[in-house]
Amino acid sequence: MVLYKLQDFAADYTSPDFDNYEIRDFDVYSDINNEKVGTVKNILVDDTGRFRYIVVDTGFWIFGKQVLLPVGRSRISYSDRRVYATGLTQEQVESLPDFNDLERVDYDYEEQVRGVYRTPFAETPLETSAPVEATAPLDTPSAYAETTPRTTTPASRSTYDRDTYTYDREPDLYDTSERNHQNLKLYEERLIANKTRVKTGEVSVGKHVETDRANVSVPVEKERVVIERTTPTDAGRRTSPGEVNFREGEVARMDVHEETPEIRKEAVVREEVKVNKVVETDTVEAQENLRREELDVNKSNDRSRKKRRT
Repeated sequence: MVLYKLQDFAADYTSPDFDNYEIRDFDVYSDINNEKVGTVKNILVDDTGRFRYIVVDTGFWIFGKQVLLPVGRSRISYSDRRVYATGLTQEQVESLPDFNDLERVDYDYEEQVRGVYRTPFAETPLETSAPVEATAPLDTPSAYAETTPRTTTPASRSTYDRDTYTYDREPDLYDTSERNHQNLKLYEERLIANKTRVKTGEVSVGKHVETDRANVSVPVEKERVVIERTTPTDAGRRTSPGEVNFREGEVARMDVHEETPEIRKEAVVREEVKVNKVVETDTVEAQENLRREELDVNKSNDRSRKKRRT
């Protein structure tokens, strides 16, 4: 089964196991005696994005060693920034293989890890041990801290097969209970600015016909006959007998012309109107009261108060 470091799996990872997955650098404590084990160095997820292991640097118990803690054996307290390893003993940490490189993690390596956690143990539960600081959560008992030694025989390795093994076969190691991984969601309001396009009006551009009376002046020419009578200079002169030719019915003809105006209408393009739209941008500012939730942490130490009373 392939495992990935959380930051390598996805930068904006959202865990299906925990609402808040950022637990790196949280302190790790054993819930048996509230002893500090080390710090969370990383988180390993499988190819489906499920939390499988918490990488713990056990510098306080065993210097320079990193071990894998199955998520089913952890309780996370975000208010205290602590991870409580349920039922973890120093002997188990010493027996766990050292985690140095993800390339070394295969089925055989995980079987070594699982084999250590499958081993039954007997410890005094935290509730009956010496008093501890008030910040240690006491309302969620360890799944492995019991008042009497466990007698259940661990599952044999022959029960599991590398070709058919799945994490859900051991919910004790890999399932996360709501009681042990409680999250308090803090909400806040955000101001979301959206724009809605609405119709504010309509502009209709059309045309109509207007009639005007127009006057036009057209100069025209026409001909007329002018008859002019004159007295010749040789008036009264005697003519010879053969010179005079009296003819009856002789007529002189002359054509007379005139111009008449021809008025007609012709349609021409006077102008062109283009109808377009332009977008003007205005900034509208709005103010709203936004609410957000803040965390209130009230610590109480009933055990310390009882001691003061005595």
